[in-house]
Amino acid sequence: MPSDKDLEKLARAEEAVRTAFDLIQLGASMLNKTETKRSETATNATSQSNKRTAQLKKKIAASKKVITFDSDSESNSDSTDFENEETTPEEDEDEDEEIHQTTIKQSKPEDDKAYLKYANDYISFTQENPTTFHVVEYFGKLLEANGFTYLSEKKDWSDLTAGLYYTTRNGTSLGAFALGKNWKPEYGAGIIGSHIDSLAIKLKPVSKKAKVDGYELLGVAPYAGALNYQRLDRDLGISGRVLVRVKDSKSITGFKVVSKLISSAPKPIARISSLAPHFGAAANPPFDTETQTIPVLSYSPGPDPTPTEAEKNSRLYGKHSLDLLRYIAELTEVSVEDLYQLDLDLFDVQPGTIGGLKDDFIYAPRIDDRICSFAALTSLLEFAEKPIPEGSFSQVMLYDNEEIGSLTRSGARSNLVNSITERVITALFKENVEALTRVSFANSIILSADVTHVLDPNYKSEFMENHSPLPNTGIAIATDVSNSHMATDHVGIAVAETIAKLNGDTLQYFHVKNNARSGGTIGPSIASLTGARTIDLGIAQLSMHSVRAAVGVKDVYLGTKFFKGFFTHWRGVYDSFGDL
Repeated sequence: MPSDKDLEKLARAEEAVRTAFDLIQLGASMLNKTETKRSETATNATSQSNKRTAQLKKKIAASKKVITFDSDSESNSDSTDFENEETTPEEDEDEDEEIHQTTIKQSKPEDDKAYLKYANDYISFTQENPTTFHVVEYFGKLLEANGFTYLSEKKDWSDLTAGLYYTTRNGTSLGAFALGKNWKPEYGAGIIGSHIDSLAIKLKPVSKKAKVDGYELLGVAPYAGALNYQRLDRDLGISGRVLVRVKDSKSITGFKVVSKLISSAPKPIARISSLAPHFGAAANPPFDTETQTIPVLSYSPGPDPTPTEAEKNSRLYGKHSLDLLRYIAELTEVSVEDLYQLDLDLFDVQPGTIGGLKDDFIYAPRIDDRICSFAALTSLLEFAEKPIPEGSFSQVMLYDNEEIGSLTRSGARSNLVNSITERVITALFKENVEALTRVSFANSIILSADVTHVLDPNYKSEFMENHSPLPNTGIAIATDVSNSHMATDHVGIAVAETIAKLNGDTLQYFHVKNNARSGGTIGPSIASLTGARTIDLGIAQLSMHSVRAAVGVKDVYLGTKFFKGFFTHWRGVYDSFGDL
C-alpha cells in the first residue's frame, strides 16, 4: 500500500499531466486561429494579386488594342474600361513594377549567342553592301524573301489590300510597310525612319586627271566632308552603280539602260597618302581637298594604253582613265562601249570585326547610319513573322542624303512617306484622301532613328552629366531643348519611356552641353512635313563620322528589340496620352 508521500507524488504528477493537456489544447486552438488568419491573409493577397494581374493584362491589352478593332469600331472604343478604372497610387506602383519584372524576364536573351548573332549579321551586312545602292538592293531582296511584295512608284496602287509591301526610289531610299486588314486612318501608323547614306569619297563626273611624274590620279569629291585626315592611308576599294546600255529594237533609242552594282572588295584600287611628319607644317591638317587629298590609282610612267575603235565610241571615253574603265567593265561583265554612266564611291575595304579584350565592341566602317537602318528593318521583319495585327500600319522609311541636308527626292525632306500613306489611303478609302492623310499622321508616331554619341572616356568633360549614353546598355533618346535640332519633346520622351518599360528595355539620354553645338538628323524634317509626333533616338556610337567607328557588341540586338517593341506597343501607349 502506497505511503502518504507516494500518494502526494502521484497527485502532483496527475496535476502536471492535466496542465500539460490544457496547454496542448490551448496551443492547438491558437494554431487553428493562426492558420485561419493566414488563410484569410493568403486569400486577400491572392485577391489583390488577381486584381493586379487583371489590371496588368488590361494594360498590356490596351497597348495592343488596335489589333482587336473590327472594321466597324471607333478608334478609341477599347480604351475606356482601362482608363476609367480607379486604382490607388500603391496599386499603380505595384503594376508598374510587375510589368517591368514580367517583361524583363520575357525579353532577356538566353545567353550571349543572341548578341553575337545580331552583331555578326550586321558586320556581314555592312561588308557586303558598301554603298547606299547596295544597301537598298540587299534590303529589297531580304524583304521579298520574307514575303514582302515590291510596288513600283511608277505604277498604280489602287488595288492594294492588306499585306506586306515595299517600294524604292532612285535605288537609294526605301519604304517598307505591313498593313492590317482593318486599318483606318484614325488608328495612325507606327513609323521608324532612318538614313542609309554614309560619308563617302565619290568619283567626279569627269574623274580623269593628268599624270604627275607617272602617278595616275583620280578626280574625286567629298560627300559630307569625307576628304579629311581620317581618310588618309586607307586601303580604298571602288563600288557603286553602273548604268549599262543594252540593245532593244523596240526602244526609240535602239537600246535600254539597266542598272548593275559593282564592288572591288576585298581588292583596294586606290590610296590617299599622308605626308610624313618630317616635312613639318605641311604634314598637318587641314588639307586642301582639291589638291592634297587626291587618290593614287597606279604608277604608270609609260604612255597611256591604246583604245580600241569600240572603246573610242564609249560615252565615257576621255572622261575617266581608260584603265579604270576597263576595270569597271570587267567588274560589270560588259564591254567598255556599253558603259553608260557611273555613280561610284571609294570605300575602306577593311572588314568590320568584333573586338575588345572581352569582345565588347563592334569595330566597323559606315556605322552612321547603316546600323539603325539595319536594326529598324530587321525589327519589321521579325514583327511581320506573326499575323499582322488587323488595325496596324507599321512602316520603315530608309532615306538617302541625310549627311548633306536631306533636301533631295530620296531624302527625308522629300514626299516619300507622305506618298506611301496617301497611296494606301486612296486604295482603301477612295475619297477624302487629303483629309484622311492628315488624320492618319495626327494619330501617328515616328521614331527618327539615327546614331548618337556614346560617352568617350578620353573626352568625358565634353559630355553633359546624366546625358552620357554607355555602350551595351540600350537605345538613347536625343534631345535639344535649346535649338530644336532634334524633334523630341517631353510627350515623346514619356511615350518612349513607357514603351521601353513594357518591352523590358533600358533607355538612355543624350543632350549636348550648353556651350556645344548639336548635330542634326531627319527628325525635324519628317515632323514638319507630316505633323506626326516624332522622337529622335538611336544607337550610341564612338568616333562618329570617322572612317571606322565602334558600338557595343550588344547594341544591334538591343536596338532591334526596342524597335520591335515599338511596333508592338506604340498604339496602346499613345492612346493613354489622349489628345496631347
